[in-house]
Amino acid sequence: MGRRAVPRIDATLDLSRHLKSFDDLPNPWDPSVLFDREVPLEVEVGSGKGLFIQNASRAYPDHNFLGIEVARKYARFSAARLANRQIANAVMVAGDGLQIFRELLPDAGLDAVHVYFPDPWWKKRHRKRRVLTPGFLADVSRTLKPSGHFHFWTDVEEYFDSTLELLDQIAELVGPHAVEEQLPEHDLDYQTHFERRKRQAGLPIFRSVFVKTPS
Repeated sequence: MGRRAVPRIDATLDLSRHLKSFDDLPNPWDPSVLFDREVPLEVEVGSGKGLFIQNASRAYPDHNFLGIEVARKYARFSAARLANRQIANAVMVAGDGLQIFRELLPDAGLDAVHVYFPDPWWKKRHRKRRVLTPGFLADVSRTLKPSGHFHFWTDVEEYFDSTLELLDQIAELVGPHAVEEQLPEHDLDYQTHFERRKRQAGLPIFRSVFVKTPS
């Protein structure tokens, strides 16, 4: 199921606060440059149209949220959602999440990492392009604080099972812990737009959360 087009963004909307590129990010890393405060930071890789980061940042105003999306048009759309709602504790980055983790994010700096419905790259020869590689998962473990959480959802059972096998090799990440399924009461209560499409089609969702062992 491919991605759908995004609605047109108001050309007069100022996205400078909410949309960044890799080169805009502080190096060395300093989240206070982006958010003007130091509070728990959560990162979502593959934000799509930004439903999760919008809802999570509003539900947890005492946390900061960084969304990363490789497709710039989706990153812009997600940033526009944040700008329209004047959400100060969330920022979108149009860029490569693997690069940002590998080159910028320091050890033990994140309270949570979220990856929802990553591209499964169906053909076997293309699976090396998947975001959930051994290297990226090692970076997730490295960047999480002790007791930090890694959330992973997918609608592809093979991807889910193969990722759990990779995570089994990372001793610091304990899981998978079951995720309670909650039936949405509203059209915007889904975790992501992609989840809404899959759930409305009656398809299963595979959910997991891992917790980094305390030091």
